Amino acid sequence: MLCHVRSLGLTGVTGYEVSAECDLSGGLPAFDIVGLPDTAVKEARDRVRAAIKNCGFTFPVSRITVNLAPADRRKAGTVYDLPILVGLLTAGGQLSLKSRRSAFVGELSLSGALRPVRGMLPMAMAALEAGIDTLYVPAASAAEATLAGPELTVYPVENVRQLVDHLTGSAPISPAQPWQPGPEDFACPDFADVKGQETVKRALEIAAAGGHNIAMVGPPGSGKSMLAKRLPSILPDMTRREALEATQVHSVLGLTSAQHPLLVQRPFRSPHHTVSAMGMAGGGSNPRPGEISLAHNGVLFLDELPEFSKEVLETLRQPLEDGKVQISRVAGWAEFPARFMLVCAMNPCKCGWYGYSDRCRCTPAEVERYLGRLSGPLLDRIDLYAEVPPLSFEELSRRPAAESSADIKKRVDAARKRQTARFGPQGPDCNAHMGPRELEQYCRLDEGCRQLMQGAFEHMGLTARSYDRILRVARTIADLDGCEAIEVSHLAEAIQYRASEYLRR
Repeated sequence: MLCHVRSLGLTGVTGYEVSAECDLSGGLPAFDIVGLPDTAVKEARDRVRAAIKNCGFTFPVSRITVNLAPADRRKAGTVYDLPILVGLLTAGGQLSLKSRRSAFVGELSLSGALRPVRGMLPMAMAALEAGIDTLYVPAASAAEATLAGPELTVYPVENVRQLVDHLTGSAPISPAQPWQPGPEDFACPDFADVKGQETVKRALEIAAAGGHNIAMVGPPGSGKSMLAKRLPSILPDMTRREALEATQVHSVLGLTSAQHPLLVQRPFRSPHHTVSAMGMAGGGSNPRPGEISLAHNGVLFLDELPEFSKEVLETLRQPLEDGKVQISRVAGWAEFPARFMLVCAMNPCKCGWYGYSDRCRCTPAEVERYLGRLSGPLLDRIDLYAEVPPLSFEELSRRPAAESSADIKKRVDAARKRQTARFGPQGPDCNAHMGPRELEQYCRLDEGCRQLMQGAFEHMGLTARSYDRILRVARTIADLDGCEAIEVSHLAEAIQYRASEYLRR
């Protein structure tokens, strides 16, 4: 007997429909799974067999063939355990499937209990696109599946026996309720904890308001990492679309949980400088996203920037321009989202005290060598450079009331609203993503600004990319001031953040 059970699979961070075709025929007993399965999928034979027996059902004594269609796409993971089991029980007459708009996803234990799976959100969203309206998933993955939308009915399943009782009508399962975040999900470090460094705070406010990349240069202990970790607290709240995009990436890597299935705060990723190029950009035989995709719609913080390998840093160049990363391998191809704010922190030299203290013993050649690890094309893609000087004893001992993140965020949100109104729903989402057309339309310079920009261009040796980035930053500063046109003061401040003594060596 032949049975078709609908299920779902993953390619990169995108879900797609999979049909588990289960056939029971005469001949010597055998259990074959075809359709380009990986090792985890092939091992489903043993998990399914044990689960069927341990739940009190009869395992078919016949030749079993399971085809996972489409057969030309590689199948990976343990998500096909449940649809294979349901298919065998149905083909053997022990179960009856009445709806063709239902799908099953889940990993089985040997006892028949269901375990959570990775990538539940993208698979649930693919289910809606495929016309599936009912989804049976492990109970621990149900909250994440409900995020796909109210059109999808999600049933949380604890074990096989519970599922069979529901399908036969003897003990119906209540659908999972849509997940809602709690107050603790929005907790974030506050700028009120930071003493001094008002200039750097201003630069971070501009970066947050326009979505700009920023680099902070200063000696050890000056507060670079502390400031960077508080940047998400002043970023605009994620829209529903942005939250789902970011959550899909985390879901594929198993970084979500039943308690926190949705990212409500913008992601903040801070990989160690020993990270590999594959760990940063993603990859593998079955391509998976890396750190730059995990930072999608959030912040990628690179502390001690020159300590990262050249190969790792160069992987950032394309995503910084395109907002995505493409992984090509012999076994497959994948495209991952990678629209993030790059925040860097670095010392001015190897010991960290060049230009700040007599304790520095680095020679000019050593300083050149240290900063030379950073390529010009990468530095050209950073919009703002802010120097973070060491704090004096008086600054540390004083206890003034520092401005809170909530107050700064109000100004950032107001600037973003101006940008949204300016660009419309089909335009860029912030000033940092403006293209040539938007630059020409919204960043026009009057004669005074034009003369200032010409002098900076010739004196600082700017590139065309640097020119565009200065205009974007100036547009953001004007938005923070509530001005329709870029004024000389806005442009001068933008140029100031572009002129870094250390990075022009």
